Amino acid sequence: MDRVIEKKKWSTKRILTIAGITALVALIVGSFYFTSGKSRLNVETERITISEIKKGIFQENIPVNGIVLPKTTIYLDASEGGRVEERYVEDGEVMKKGQPILKLSNTDLELSLSNQETQVFNVLTQMQIAKNNADQNTINRLNQMAEVDNALKEAERVYNVNNKLYKQKAIGSQEYNSSANLYEYQKRRKELTADIMHKDSISGRQQVTQMQQSYTRMANALDLMRHKVGDLVVRAPVDGQLTSLDAEIGQSKNKGERLGQLDVLDGYKVRVDVDEHYITRIFIGLKGSYEMPGKSYTLVIKKVYTQVTNGRFQVDMEFEGEVPKIRRGQTLQIRLALSDEKQALLLPKGGFFQQTGGNWIFKLNEAGTMAYRVDIQLGMQSPDNFEVLSGLQPGDKVITSSYENYGNMQELILKKP
Repeated sequence: MDRVIEKKKWSTKRILTIAGITALVALIVGSFYFTSGKSRLNVETERITISEIKKGIFQENIPVNGIVLPKTTIYLDASEGGRVEERYVEDGEVMKKGQPILKLSNTDLELSLSNQETQVFNVLTQMQIAKNNADQNTINRLNQMAEVDNALKEAERVYNVNNKLYKQKAIGSQEYNSSANLYEYQKRRKELTADIMHKDSISGRQQVTQMQQSYTRMANALDLMRHKVGDLVVRAPVDGQLTSLDAEIGQSKNKGERLGQLDVLDGYKVRVDVDEHYITRIFIGLKGSYEMPGKSYTLVIKKVYTQVTNGRFQVDMEFEGEVPKIRRGQTLQIRLALSDEKQALLLPKGGFFQQTGGNWIFKLNEAGTMAYRVDIQLGMQSPDNFEVLSGLQPGDKVITSSYENYGNMQELILKKP
């Protein structure tokens, strides 16, 4: 009797066929996924830096270096040229106002002083002689005037007597006319003598005044010359510390040449170098901070030097309130604030910025197993953080280390070691 043989549903051939088709489909799908999908790279988490986006207080500031200088510095220049003859103090000493620092010798200047003194003495002598001559001339004129007055009185007396006698016809007309003429002559003589005496007096006074003015001018010139000779001894103009003294015995110094400087010990300022990129944002009154262990000190800009040298310009800052213990020449690291404090999303700084320019960043998924590129927009920056304007939210985690080895990867597979 024949048996009905059941046909097997899953024959070996059929299973192999289905498996081959499935493998082929998987191969096609995988090939499509890996060739047309996002490029990926495996990255060990211990080799990257993961930072969290947080909301906090943000202030744009830049780190700058400053050198501590005295608030007031007075430069010592040679008022007159000469040879260094003596040095009374050494560099670094604290000076009192008027204390001598060094002495210069200048033979030509000292000879000019001697000649000026001689000229002043000669003018003084001539003025004295002129005054004596004027006094003698005045005495002579007074004597002459007395004689004229006496002659006039005598002529007047004779005229009056003859006038009476002539009216009485006791004398003749010739005698009368002679006395009248003499009387008129003496009156005219007195007028001329008085006029001459007046003019001589004016001339004498003018001559004496002119000589007095000449003497005064020469005396002032002499005082100036003495002052210039006195300047050969260089003295401290104010109380302070002598620094940068550049003068050795026997050395010749020209007029106006720098000899040293005097630092007034009434406070310090900080001379700060700033990149020219910020020149339009730096102004008087802008503040900065200097951090010391456990304490922060505030500084304010007092002066801006707009001249740019080698891509940098300088500002002078002074401490507000308490001043830390600092000394001249010390270098301070200062944070110069360019904006007010405000609330913002904070993205810690890192090496990623060199490759992305702040336009995108790798952001982690919630599981922390993968990071993918997201576009972002950054605003201002501080030494520690960027201000995030868009693209990220508080709590997001991003990779902030360098992307130098990632090329054009779109996703990073994060693996723990």
